[in-house]
Amino acid sequence: MDLIVEPGPEGRAPYLWQARWGAEHFACAIGRGGTVPALAKREGDGATPLGAWAMESLFWRPDRGAKPDCGLPARPLAPGDGWCDAPLDPAYNSLVQRPYPASHEALWRADALYDLLVVLDHNRHPALPFAGSAIFLHCARPGYPPTAGCVALARGDLERVLAGARPGDRVVVRGRPA
Repeated sequence: MDLIVEPGPEGRAPYLWQARWGAEHFACAIGRGGTVPALAKREGDGATPLGAWAMESLFWRPDRGAKPDCGLPARPLAPGDGWCDAPLDPAYNSLVQRPYPASHEALWRADALYDLLVVLDHNRHPALPFAGSAIFLHCARPGYPPTAGCVALARGDLERVLAGARPGDRVVVRGRPA
């Protein structure tokens, strides 16, 4: 099944979008840079790429809850987990162990954004330099402020999606580029 992500009703903040999973509808957030065609996505632009992105795997914070019900491959996060965002590094757009010599993002965060983290297959097979990294489906901040390019749902809504998620399911980002 696809999680369909599309613009919210007119008159709402431009970053507040909506997501549809079967018959369920949720509010969600996208990147501060709006959306861009996938081929125009660039590292650090803050945009969410338009297109259909397979849900590859789930990470969860084991100190903040049990593994959610989910049919995707899953593994608990560890304090040393990171995600490489250095476009010229061989590990670009993949899991690394911290400390890591190139630029990377820590996945073990003080806030709750990555308590549930689904890796999407944007720019992954192969990862092309500068074409964007760390495009995830993760937990939203209260009020749904924009992300750095990911799609974010309230934790409870993300748990409902995960309960039905299976290999081959996708996040489909629709809409007009900013």
